[in-house]
Amino acid sequence: MERTATWLVTFVLVVGLVGKAAAQPVAATIDASRIGQPITPWVFGGFMEPATTRVWAEMLSDRKFFNRITSRQNPTAVTGGFGRRGSQRRWLPVGSDEFVVMDKEHAYVGEWSPLIRLDPATPHGVSQSGLALRGGRAYAGRVALLGSPDAKVSISLIWGPNASDRQTVNVPALTASYAKIPLKFTAKADSSDGRLEIVGIGKGSFRIGVVSLMPADNVSGFKAATIRYLKELGIEIARWPGGNFVSAYDWRDGIGERDKRPPRRELAWNGLESNDMGIDDFITFCRLIGATPYLAVNSGLGDAHSAAAEVEYVNGPATTRLGQLRASNGHPEPYDVKIWGVGNEMYGPWQWGHMSIRQYPEKHNLMVKAMRDVDPTIKVIASGATPEEASWCYIENRQFDTFEGREKVSEPLPFAFGSSQDWTGALLKTSADHIDFLGEHFYGYPNLVIDLGKEQFVESDEPLALKVRRLSNRVQFKFEAWEEYLKGFPYLKDKNIKFAFDEWSPRNRGLGGGPPPVSHSMLYPLTNALVYHEFFRHSDMVGLAVATGGMGALAIDTHGDAIGLRMEGLVMKLLHDHFTGALPVAVSGNAPQLPTKGVVAIDASARPSGSPTFPLDIFAALSAGCKKMAVSVVNPTETPQECDLNFEGVQVGGPAKIYQLTAPVGAPPAPAGFGRFSGPPATMAEISLPEVPRKITLPPMSMTVCAFDAR
Repeated sequence: MERTATWLVTFVLVVGLVGKAAAQPVAATIDASRIGQPITPWVFGGFMEPATTRVWAEMLSDRKFFNRITSRQNPTAVTGGFGRRGSQRRWLPVGSDEFVVMDKEHAYVGEWSPLIRLDPATPHGVSQSGLALRGGRAYAGRVALLGSPDAKVSISLIWGPNASDRQTVNVPALTASYAKIPLKFTAKADSSDGRLEIVGIGKGSFRIGVVSLMPADNVSGFKAATIRYLKELGIEIARWPGGNFVSAYDWRDGIGERDKRPPRRELAWNGLESNDMGIDDFITFCRLIGATPYLAVNSGLGDAHSAAAEVEYVNGPATTRLGQLRASNGHPEPYDVKIWGVGNEMYGPWQWGHMSIRQYPEKHNLMVKAMRDVDPTIKVIASGATPEEASWCYIENRQFDTFEGREKVSEPLPFAFGSSQDWTGALLKTSADHIDFLGEHFYGYPNLVIDLGKEQFVESDEPLALKVRRLSNRVQFKFEAWEEYLKGFPYLKDKNIKFAFDEWSPRNRGLGGGPPPVSHSMLYPLTNALVYHEFFRHSDMVGLAVATGGMGALAIDTHGDAIGLRMEGLVMKLLHDHFTGALPVAVSGNAPQLPTKGVVAIDASARPSGSPTFPLDIFAALSAGCKKMAVSVVNPTETPQECDLNFEGVQVGGPAKIYQLTAPVGAPPAPAGFGRFSGPPATMAEISLPEVPRKITLPPMSMTVCAFDAR
């Protein structure tokens, strides 16, 4: 929204003639005569794991009854796994346990279905509580039942303790075959512990095959508000279904009639996968938010035949065997998906189907050959890891038990190029003809730094201005690694291989089992902004990038509804709206970036990332046929900073628009446990200036984008 000059003073962004100049402002020169390659829209990606994710609107857990129903603790029950789909609730018997039997003889889907034995006077059945209900909201669903003709079955949605705090659907007479009964409810009051209850009385028994409950305003099975905000966010490419999940996933489980797709034990995160969201649903999701689909295939427990079959199902004409199967599932036209990831983090011993570095490149080649035999036009992403990534993960695995029991290796840290830990090097040596993009992942703890002598993370005592660069320095090292690969493999110069940074995010963790360190609420958002700046500066080498938290950049209320964008989401949106397809221009300055603590080739780069404008980081680009310019400035310090802007090779003029992200006034530091995917909705300040500012004062811990005309 528009702001007045009073707002401008409050947020200390001033035109040079009005504001008081700092003693030694940073001087930045923006040279539009030095132009880079266009920034791909695919740098603004989002990532989802596992197959059925939090964007899906289903409210019930284990709706296909994978787990045995009992009132006692069930140590063998499978849950959601690692919190990736929210809390996973249990089905409990209504009445005594002996009235609920898991029946394999008439299973509707999966191994068994619950059989409910009836009593003429006492209701028996199953219920699931913990549902977040909103008063006045309509809910829709279905249940598949068969049973004795004398069974009287009812399904109730319950939002309170009183007899009137429920709405009930009475089921018509049952038959010996499963029939689907539609469900419609409207909750009359808010509840954080709503309940769905399926009970019966009478003679004989009834069986429950499957049950579903969603908000009635769902869009093709997806949460309506989530779809709206993800579209607003600007997700340009969506990666699915993993992540570690994909290495044990069979894509065939996720096609066909949704209620008949089998529930599976989810091996990567010890969870339960309903398979409600499969390939066809993912393509629908991408179309709803306007994103390019990026499909990952299983190169862990999977094989070349399965990968090729998946390509045929997705891209084959309806005259092919699997194209015909897709058509029979309601999608006659090929999806024409171009971006395919082969595996996920196959360098990691935590990965299902992990192989040695000597063996895996051959499997990669076999899979790509089979996939390209089906569709030669696809572009494939290899599961790579530079020695820096392997070193970082090795320390994390051993210190934090992220891969429990990982054995110590004899090779010194940081791992060397050409060593047995150089996964990317092995792929480039053996598989360069079968790679279009190098898939590289990187995470980082801004509050922690690696002590090489201890081979451990230790707490950093650096100022925020350096902590915020830890992740972008890891990006910088990827390009330094590429320089090393070019020396060893000169033939790469004739390849058009680019980077696909298809998992990345800051992380927060405490040491010694304690809580994570308290950090500034803008630490993660500004860390992300600097990572994007680094992607932009290397636009000639970055083919795509997928933020692990991209789909999680929404603020969620207690009912599970998206209510806005968190600060990380506004960072992505702001940069997306001003730099998608733009041409980077050179930025020089009078203050080189300082090196951060850490170990070069593990959590630091040989050359510091960022523009030579310390402590600020400045990026600029031209768009709209070089008629528009945008300048993004990050101030990662806890004090205001002044900056002089000088322009060469371009004439700038006319009014300017200022967009600014700052911590809310009076906001405390992020509390312990402040994670990557939590936080309140954020706001962005917007103001108009009559002319392009040549001197600006940036608020503490802020990101500012200035947009104006250029000639």
